[in-house]
Amino acid sequence: MSAVLAELQIQARRIEVRGIVQGVGFRPAVLRLASRLGLAGTVRNEGTCVVIEVVGQSAELLLRFEAGLQALQAQSRSGLRIDSLVSHAIDSPAELSRGFSICPSTAAQPGLGIAPDWATCAACLAESLDPFSRRYRYPFTACTDCGPRLSVFQHPPYDRANTTMAAFPLCVECAQEYGSSADRRFHAQAMACHACGPRAKLSRLDGRAFAMDVLSFLDDTDAATSLLGKGEILLVKGVGGYQLACDATHVSAVARLRALKHREAKPFALLARDLEMVQAWCELEPAAAEALSSAAAPIVLLPRHATPKNGVQPLADDVAPGLTTLGVMLPATAMHHLLMRRRRAPIVLTSGNLSDEPQAITLADAVDRLGSVPSYVLDHNRAIERRVDDSVGRVIAGQFRVMRRARGLAPAPLPRPPGFDTSTRVLAMGGDLKNSFALVRDGQAVMSQHIGDLHDAACLADQRKALADYLRFYDFRPDVVACDAHPGYAATQQAQDTYGDRCISVAHHHAHIAACLGEHGWPLDGGKVLGIALDGLGLGADGSLCGGEFLLADYAQVERIGCIKPVALIGGDLAAREPWRNTYAQLMAEMGWPRFASNYNELELFKFFDAKPRHLIDAALDDSALAPLASSTGRLFDAVAAAVDICRERVAYEGQAALLLEALISTEDLAEDSALDYPFAIPRLDKGKGLPYIEPLAMWQALLGDLILNTPPARIAARFHRGLAAVIVRMAVQLTEKHELRTVALGGGVFQNRVLTEGVLKGLAEAGLTALLPRQVPVNDGGLAWGQALVALASHC
Repeated sequence: MSAVLAELQIQARRIEVRGIVQGVGFRPAVLRLASRLGLAGTVRNEGTCVVIEVVGQSAELLLRFEAGLQALQAQSRSGLRIDSLVSHAIDSPAELSRGFSICPSTAAQPGLGIAPDWATCAACLAESLDPFSRRYRYPFTACTDCGPRLSVFQHPPYDRANTTMAAFPLCVECAQEYGSSADRRFHAQAMACHACGPRAKLSRLDGRAFAMDVLSFLDDTDAATSLLGKGEILLVKGVGGYQLACDATHVSAVARLRALKHREAKPFALLARDLEMVQAWCELEPAAAEALSSAAAPIVLLPRHATPKNGVQPLADDVAPGLTTLGVMLPATAMHHLLMRRRRAPIVLTSGNLSDEPQAITLADAVDRLGSVPSYVLDHNRAIERRVDDSVGRVIAGQFRVMRRARGLAPAPLPRPPGFDTSTRVLAMGGDLKNSFALVRDGQAVMSQHIGDLHDAACLADQRKALADYLRFYDFRPDVVACDAHPGYAATQQAQDTYGDRCISVAHHHAHIAACLGEHGWPLDGGKVLGIALDGLGLGADGSLCGGEFLLADYAQVERIGCIKPVALIGGDLAAREPWRNTYAQLMAEMGWPRFASNYNELELFKFFDAKPRHLIDAALDDSALAPLASSTGRLFDAVAAAVDICRERVAYEGQAALLLEALISTEDLAEDSALDYPFAIPRLDKGKGLPYIEPLAMWQALLGDLILNTPPARIAARFHRGLAAVIVRMAVQLTEKHELRTVALGGGVFQNRVLTEGVLKGLAEAGLTALLPRQVPVNDGGLAWGQALVALASHC
């Protein structure tokens, strides 16, 4: 230490900051804070951590600096999140006294902290729409508060040279902005302009020339807007992959898009210009508006108006067949804003692939799969490093809940709950449906972006590529690998083939409950809770097939203490695709054919089953290999939907029958006298000696009676939802009283159903119980990996 420094009693500290701290303007903000306080030192990226070495003339000044660092999180729109800030005293090298500067990044063990792709901020959008700005109508305007991150990131540290933006050297004006600490583009790695950045280009996919002057246009993006208005289907290069777009009010265009994607009935997502446009077609509550306008810009499921407001043109029926909700998003990039600028109605914006395949990220791949049916492509020359789908969620009980964690949300780190070992590194593989995987290290976890269903070979290949990608750029070598207990899952087989004796199998529903607890910060020593896991199917801790479980659980242990009545799955996996099989199995389990025929032979439902080859079906019912028992809530929903003739023969996509059943219900239906709710009993299995279970016999008797009375299907659906919610609460109250619990954790895809979930939450609150429901981690199988990781950590301790 120099004599001058010693005389001034200058102090120095090294501060390591982890979280989402790279690619979000954190280093420039640190520099500005230090300059305001008159401090000297340096800040740099080190791996995916930010390291600050700061020198000040008093301990008080340094404390003010650290407090200012914490305050930056609340002031930033860029997604900055500080999960840990570790500070310790160091010697004061003379070189640190020469002002404050941003130093070149250094290689280190990468921490778990890469920023998601963020939607265009208000300042950048204003520039793109300002005729006097040099970025007027520039489709890729970005700054430290917005723009691509994960989709362009190649390896840490997050610097321009390590992204696909390295192909675009900054022009003189952009370089000045990049180097000015007073500019919001100071060290903004994704920034560019017309002169030096990526460019959008509209062209025909069949290679033929076309005259753009026949269109009313300002540039290629505006010409694409004109083509949409003429009923064309366009291929559009988005942030994380290619998308298909068409006018959502153009009946023929939407029908052609369905045929192109081989997508029979699954709803399409819509892109709206702004919230005003959204409100013309949908109901918009504050939590939904906030989610739509957030930097994540997810798809939000919204109740649709029965009749569009303000006299606007109705959407094509094929946008969301049979549903009373619409999946809507706002523009995520300046290009999408410009594409929607002259639009008076939303457009369909869906992934550029055939149904159930992963999204294409190169034009060659998109054309190979789709051909030239979309006649035009709005392309650009910035490479996409990795596929990132749109995030999806809906508002339940007044809060936005994530259903698919992808663009704008992944891979933002999740803080580990208190009490867990921070030295053990865990890789969790997730499930086979809605797959994502998770990495845990140093007190943090990251969940990958949504991958998809691993039953599809292309999705499985994409998952393997993404996993190798994450392991490489995080330099991650797991000590423990967590996987689902089902040996037939592709993710489980991959884990066991690669990691062998390092694998820990986790029961499916235990992982669901652990994921819920983890998001809510439940401590490792927080004690047991009642877990309610409702979904289609998973392998239980005892090897049984389950999907309606009441569990006594903490992170380390789980015990089944209640269930929904196990009923045969006729044809095994076929039961998930053909809902009538579940109705028949339920009725035969409850009353048998003679009683059903005697009491309900006038029903159309009876005639439907009577025309089936019942001798073959009954033979399958008698064979546990062909019709295994399962306590599946999802299949119970399918059975009720098929009884009222919804998707009776087959479903076109996962969960279709349950979605359409929920869609029938109106506010008036829910306000009906609760005395008409369908009743359920809670007896015990094995003639009173086993677990308490939810018995639906009385529900079926009431439902079949309503069919005889020609009760509207919407009333039947409402009575079923309300009755099921009520019996779930009754079971929860019984079990929490018996086991002296006050907290209930909810998990499983059935809790994406707003009507059922709000009924359960309301009932639990009225019973004085605390209910936990995930918000940022999907309640469905997309959140399994997070729960698996926590269970594995608890078991490993």
